[in-house]
Amino acid sequence: MSSNKIRTTHVGSLPRTPELLEANLRRSAGEIGDEEFFEILQNSVDEVVKRQVDLGIDIINEGEYGHVTSGKVDYGAWWNYVFTRLGGLTMTDEDRWANQSVVRSTPGNIKLTSFSDRRDRERFREAYEDPTSGIFSGRAQVGNPKFTGEITYVGHDQVAADLQLLRHAMTKYNVHDAFVAAISPGSAARLTDEYYGDDTAVVKACASAMHHEYKAITDAGFTVQLDAPDLAEAWDQINPEPSIEDYRAWIRIRIDAINDALEGLSKERTRLHICWGSWHGPHSTDVPFEDIIDEILRCNVGGYSFEGASPRHAHEWRVWQNHELPKDTVIYPGVVSHAMNAIEHPRLVADRIIQFAELVGPERVIASSDCGLGGRLHHQIAWAKLESLVEGARLATKELF
Repeated sequence: MSSNKIRTTHVGSLPRTPELLEANLRRSAGEIGDEEFFEILQNSVDEVVKRQVDLGIDIINEGEYGHVTSGKVDYGAWWNYVFTRLGGLTMTDEDRWANQSVVRSTPGNIKLTSFSDRRDRERFREAYEDPTSGIFSGRAQVGNPKFTGEITYVGHDQVAADLQLLRHAMTKYNVHDAFVAAISPGSAARLTDEYYGDDTAVVKACASAMHHEYKAITDAGFTVQLDAPDLAEAWDQINPEPSIEDYRAWIRIRIDAINDALEGLSKERTRLHICWGSWHGPHSTDVPFEDIIDEILRCNVGGYSFEGASPRHAHEWRVWQNHELPKDTVIYPGVVSHAMNAIEHPRLVADRIIQFAELVGPERVIASSDCGLGGRLHHQIAWAKLESLVEGARLATKELF
């Protein structure tokens, strides 16, 4: 909490530098070795940290630059990066997000399909099929693994490298407050299961494994951000549409798993990020925040990060009119959107911040973005949005403090 200013942060993914993109391609082609690649990676992390510092971002990260898979950058790496950090997986050529095949049944007769925006695709089929519509929901197709054995954590060296990259840059630029994103147990569990035969068992096993990554991050003195879009996004993956009660029960399993995974860790060094997916589409069938907020607030974390700027969810600041934040927690409302090219005016950003501050207290508001800005926006626009975020926080600070 802050008693004298509105602090700023973001959700994690930031635009990769051209040098890093080229280095990943060369590494994939076997043209450079690990030593040369990691030198370029460190330089890129230094650069992205410096850029955040120069803008005035208070709680920075490494841009998720270390979240690479199979030697190449994938802008879906918030999820794919864990493929090499979990044991018990067998890689396949199948991209489970490339079709609508049912993955598995879960409690409450819930069945997950691969498309996060399934019902939007049905409602706006013509728009989705029209390449000039402006809908951006695609991603590079990559092979996905499946669970074929006991899920364990094998990414100790990789998370240690992530932390060293960030620590080096923080020392270089005299930064003291940072976070590192890590996938939530429920999001990690969204793979085909051929071992456990039980959805709850898979989620619990992922929680036990991912505990090691969360602990490494918090032990290093950083805040761990649990990326859990599954808590809201999965509503549109479920076929047929469930009742709200069944969906809350499905979420409850995942919240319990998060709490288990965070057991023994410093609560003040944890934050939960939920969102309704990063695709640029209508989002007309997103589950309302009001319908899931009670379950979200059961998560034993120090802060809650959520969308507050997207045209589909900007009105949902109202949930804080009748839901009380748990003791000693903060909110990280998104006040700039990842889903549009328009750059929010600093005055609008300030107004959004003030709106939240008047409900929960200015000391409990940390201004953020709706979701990661890397990969979905041009780098010039992404950084301009963060600049507007910082300026809006300065305006709000003058009025609130």
